[in-house]
Amino acid sequence: MNTKLTLTVEKSIIEKAKSYAKHTGRSLSELIENYLETITQVETQQKMSPKLKKIVGAVKLPKNFDEEKELRSYFEKKHL
Repeated sequence: MNTKLTLTVEKSIIEKAKSYAKHTGRSLSELIENYLETITQVETQQKMSPKLKKIVGAVKLPKNFDEEKELRSYFEKKHL
């Protein structure tokens, strides 16, 4: 169920966020919802590397995403 939320945010931030949303093909509501969902998942946050934490909210990963497995696979392909 969707519910309306009213936020007070600096105008310049809103403009940048709208531009970012448009460039990524998503709505501002979707970006905010994904961000809030991600930061409230404490267990997942503790397992993330600092690099992955930087892109939280910009990329939606599958629930079963295994960062170590993906990195290992990437480096095996790159170096073998």
